[in-house]
Amino acid sequence: MNAEEKTVLIVDDDSEVWDLLYYIVRKEGFRTEKASDGEEALEKARGMTPSLILLDLMLPRLSGFELLRELQEESTADIPIILVSGRHMDQSTLDLLKSEPNVKDFMEKPVKPQVLTARLHALLGTRPTGAKE
Repeated sequence: MNAEEKTVLIVDDDSEVWDLLYYIVRKEGFRTEKASDGEEALEKARGMTPSLILLDLMLPRLSGFELLRELQEESTADIPIILVSGRHMDQSTLDLLKSEPNVKDFMEKPVKPQVLTARLHALLGTRPTGAKE
C-alpha cells in the first residue's frame, strides 16, 4: 500500500517538535493532520479517523492520558497510536500505557527519524520512500 493513502494525525503542543515530526512523516509520503491540544485531537480523530496517531502525552485542554482513555471508545478504538513524550517514564507507567489495545509503541523525545519511519511503515503496511515493490 502507498503511504500517500494514509493519514497520520500528529498531536503535539510544541511547534518545534510538531515541525520535526511533520517533516519526518511527510518525507515518507504520508498525509498529515495537526492537533495542538487534546480536545482538538479528539475532535479530529473522531471526525476523520486517521490511519495512525502520534500522540504527545503532555497536552493542554485534555491531557494525553485523558485523550488516550477517550480514544478507547468504539469509533476510535482501532486507530493505532504511537505515544511520544519528553518525560522519562518508569516501567510500571509504560506497561500501563502500553496495555491499552490501540497503543502500539512508545518513543522518548527526541525521536529518532529512522526509528519513527520504520515503525510507521510497519504499523501501516506501507513501504519506505524509494523502496522497490
